[in-house]
Amino acid sequence: MGSNGHRGETWIYAEQRGGRLARVSLELLGKGAELSGKLGSGLVSVLVGSGVENLASELLSHGADKVYVIDDPRLEHYQNQAYAAVIADLIKEHQPEIFLLGATAIGEDLAPCIAAKVGTGLTAHCIDLRMEDCDGVATLHQTVPGWGGGKRVDIICPQKRPQMATVKPGVFVVPQARENAQGQIVRVSPRLDDRLFRASTVEITEEAECELPIEEADVVVAAGWGVNALGNMDLVRELAEVLEGAVAGTRPLLDKGWITPDCMIGQSGKVIGPNLFISLGASGAMHFSTGFERAKFVLAVDQNPQAPIFQAADVGIVGDLREVLPPLILELRKLKLA
Repeated sequence: MGSNGHRGETWIYAEQRGGRLARVSLELLGKGAELSGKLGSGLVSVLVGSGVENLASELLSHGADKVYVIDDPRLEHYQNQAYAAVIADLIKEHQPEIFLLGATAIGEDLAPCIAAKVGTGLTAHCIDLRMEDCDGVATLHQTVPGWGGGKRVDIICPQKRPQMATVKPGVFVVPQARENAQGQIVRVSPRLDDRLFRASTVEITEEAECELPIEEADVVVAAGWGVNALGNMDLVRELAEVLEGAVAGTRPLLDKGWITPDCMIGQSGKVIGPNLFISLGASGAMHFSTGFERAKFVLAVDQNPQAPIFQAADVGIVGDLREVLPPLILELRKLKLA
């Protein structure tokens, strides 16, 4: 038991950059509410930065019962050693049952450092989380795709606490914000040793995203290896443009340089849930299809009638993209003008 009886809480790392919360942190609050409900304990957010206390109310409105705010000018920019040290101290003091982070560039860097400091296990890139009874103890089952994406594997951490996992952005849904949400904001004064700041971040510049981010688009048109036959992405982009959607793709197209990393879908890319998902020339292997499981409606086009993508599709068209796409775009343009 923790010194003050806090064992059992579910904690979510509230990632923020430049005073804005990462969407995945809110998605994790939705799942965290379900897990903490099963444990009969509180849902807590851990917020680290400089001048970030104003974000606490957003965390409370999305389901947190309590927010620990670790605010210090030296923590303005993400620093691996310093962030890991202050969060590990807090974990040792309060002993949460579960600690979840987004599998972002920061989360993937921070999570293993914290796990090492507190001596617990860590499961990366989970695609599902649920509580299940294990020898009479409610245990976090952490699901990851395994064996080349052909299986789902559950991992548990029966002995050590907290049970830690990182989850890709887009796997869970952002919970509805509650108005006038009540909760506790707890300011934590961190112990910051100068040795934690051997490297200092002078400035962070992020690449501007010129197109609509795929996780926010209502319509996503995703290109697979079969698009190679078209010679370029022009028809794919044209289809997306007509539908006012975003363009995405599979790893082979990223390797070919036809899409950027922020537009890759699947196990090693993004997980999205648009209203309409159109798959063009992708066979539909599981490590791709896990990326759009939450899509409301899936249309697939592929030459191979046996392609697994048709199992995941609501409507399938078996055919050559060179023959299917031009008339499809033409008909959609007519509908738009009608």
